Amino acid sequence: MFSLLKPKLTHIFTLRKLVFHFKHFSHSTDFNELCNIVSNGIGGLDDLEASLNSSKALITPFLVTQVLDSCKNEVPTRRLLRFFSWSNKSPECRFEDGDFNHAIRVFAEKKDLVALDILVSSLRKEQRVMEVETFGKAAETLVKCGKEDEAVGIFKNLDKFQCAKDGVAVSAIVHALCAKGHAKKAEGVVWHHRSKISGIETCIYRSLLHGWCVHGNVKEARRILNEMKRLGLELDSFCYDTLLRCLCKRNLKFNPSGLVPEAFNIMMEMRSYKILPTAASFNILLSCLGKTRRVKEAIKVLNSMRKSGCSPDWVSYYLVVRVLYLSGRFGKGNMIVDEMIKEGVTPEPRFYHDLLGVLCGVERVGHALELFERMKKSGKGDYGSVYDLLIPKLCRGGEFEKGRLLWDEAMKMGITLQCSSDVLDPTVTEVFMPNKKVEEVSMNKSKKLTIKKTKKLTMKKTKKKSAPAKP
Repeated sequence: MFSLLKPKLTHIFTLRKLVFHFKHFSHSTDFNELCNIVSNGIGGLDDLEASLNSSKALITPFLVTQVLDSCKNEVPTRRLLRFFSWSNKSPECRFEDGDFNHAIRVFAEKKDLVALDILVSSLRKEQRVMEVETFGKAAETLVKCGKEDEAVGIFKNLDKFQCAKDGVAVSAIVHALCAKGHAKKAEGVVWHHRSKISGIETCIYRSLLHGWCVHGNVKEARRILNEMKRLGLELDSFCYDTLLRCLCKRNLKFNPSGLVPEAFNIMMEMRSYKILPTAASFNILLSCLGKTRRVKEAIKVLNSMRKSGCSPDWVSYYLVVRVLYLSGRFGKGNMIVDEMIKEGVTPEPRFYHDLLGVLCGVERVGHALELFERMKKSGKGDYGSVYDLLIPKLCRGGEFEKGRLLWDEAMKMGITLQCSSDVLDPTVTEVFMPNKKVEEVSMNKSKKLTIKKTKKLTMKKTKKKSAPAKP
C-alpha cells in the first residue's frame, strides 16, 4: 500500500517545494523592487508615489514592514512616510494593528515628530489599538525633543487609543520624563495614578530620584530617598550613587571644599544600610576632584579606598594620574601607574592612550615615551594610534632621531601607520619651538616701562610750557 502511495507523496512534496520557492522568489523580487523605488528613486514625493503606482509588486503588510526596517537608516523619513501612507491606502494591503504600531516605532526611533504626529492621529482616526511599547517609544522621543507636554497629553488620552492606562504605561511616561529631568511632571503623574503602581513602586521611585538628580535638585532628591525609606522600598548602590553624583556636581559648582566631606557622609550612610560603596561610587568623587585640580584630596581618596576594602579599578587610577599629570606632578603620577601594575589591575587600552595624549598636550613628550614603555611591557592596547601620536609630536619638536627610531620600531612590528613618512624629513616638517613665557613677560614689562617714561617726559614738557613767566 505504501509503495503505491509513495510516488503520489513525492509528487505532492515536490509541488509544495516549487510553490515555496516561487513565493520566496517573488517576495524577494518585490522586496528588492520596492527598496529600489523608495531609496534610489529620482524626484519628489509625488514622483515616488507615481513609481509605486506603476510598480507590479504585490504589497503585503509583512513586505512593507521589511522595507521600512531595511531603508530606515538610509532613506529620508519623508519618503518612508509617503511609502507607508500609500501602502495603507492600497486595497491589497490591510495592516493589522501590530503593523501600524511597528511603523510608529520606526518613525519615533528616527525622531521625526511630524511623521509621528501624523501616524498617531491616523491610528486614532482608524480606531486602532496602540500598544504600550509604542506609547513608551513615542513618549520617550517626544520628551527628548522637548515636547514633554505632548507626551503627557497622549498618556491622559490613552483610553481613546484603546491602550490600558496600567502600571506599565505609568512607568513608561515616568521614565521618559525623568530621563530629561522633568521630575515634577512625573510626580504629578504618579500622584494621580497611585493605585496603578502597586508592585512597581521601587522602579517608579528610582526613576523619580534619577529625575530630580538630572534636574540638579539635591533637596528634592533627598526627599525622594527618605520617602523610599519610609515606604520600606529596597535601596541599593544605584540610588546612593545617583544622589552622590548630584551632590558632587552641585559642590563642584558652588562649594568645591565640601566635595570630600559631604561625599564621605553619604558613603557612611550607605554603610549604615549595609550597602558598601563600590569603585564607581569613589570614581564619581574622583572625577569632580580632578575637574577642580584638588590633587592632594584625590590621592587621599585613592588611599582611603584601599583602607576601606574597596579595590580601585583602572578608572580610579586614571582619574588620579590624569590630575597629577595636568598639575605637573609627573613623578608621582608614574609612581601611581607602577602601583596599579603591582596591584595586578589590567587597564583598558584607552587608559594609556588618554594619558599619553595628556602628556603630549602639556609638552612632556619625554614622560610620554616613558609611559609608552610601561604600556608595551603590559602588552595591552593598539600601538598604531600611539605611534601616530608620538612620531609627529617628536618631529615637530625637532627630535627627528627619536621619531625615526619609533618609525623603524613600528615597521618591524608590522604596524600600518596613518602618519606620512614625510614627517621624518626636516626639510618638510616645520619645527615648532615654543617661546619661553619668562622672555615674553620681560619684553612686555620693558615695553610698559618705556611707555610710562615717555608719558612722564611729555607731561613735564607740557608743564614747563604752560607755567607763567616770573615777573
